[in-house]
Amino acid sequence: MEYAPAISQVATLLADPKRSALLWALIDGASRGGDELARLAGVSLTSAGAHLSRLCAAGLLTPEARGRKRYFRIAGPEVGAAVEALAHVSFISAPRPSQPVECGSPVTAAMRQARCCGEHLGGEVAAALLQQLLARRWLEREGQQLRLTPRGASGLAAKGVFVQALPARERQRATLCEGWCGAGAHIGGALGACLLRTALQMNWLRRVEGARAFEVTRQGREALARLGEG
Repeated sequence: MEYAPAISQVATLLADPKRSALLWALIDGASRGGDELARLAGVSLTSAGAHLSRLCAAGLLTPEARGRKRYFRIAGPEVGAAVEALAHVSFISAPRPSQPVECGSPVTAAMRQARCCGEHLGGEVAAALLQQLLARRWLEREGQQLRLTPRGASGLAAKGVFVQALPARERQRATLCEGWCGAGAHIGGALGACLLRTALQMNWLRRVEGARAFEVTRQGREALARLGEG
């Protein structure tokens, strides 16, 4: 029998609301103490300690001793991406409220502006960029798909975003990624990844050490605001 990953074991751990709340409190990539995590997740310190131990044993969290206190962080980008993917699924599958959902945890507020969403850019900056490119007709929306127009391809190239390096099929079509927590839809797929790589190379965005958020530089604010012009 071929090897099958133990998805059910991880799924069982994440199915517990308390453990999922503790993981979500660390989604930004920062390290936090057990007492702070207990407060953010709304559980007792004793309960948090037991759940954190199980998450560490499963390799989902990494503990760190600082004097007498233990801190925890998500074990790696793959874990963070998996947790965020589940959050995304829950967002698109739940009935949509009439008003945008406000994030219950203050942790996610740090990622609302600009964050890593898989291999592409997410957050309010990415949502604004999508609307700008749609308004300029550099992108056209077809259901849950996006089509890059010839005008868009030449316009992006003039701004230093060379999508021509992508395979034609991936260049012409991109996925529409719905942002969780009301940040808004943004550009996914290969085109979204290309835009993120360019933004990092051009110093429009700067990685926040130890976190999944990006800092938008002064140069980046101006460049992203003008990206759909011309």
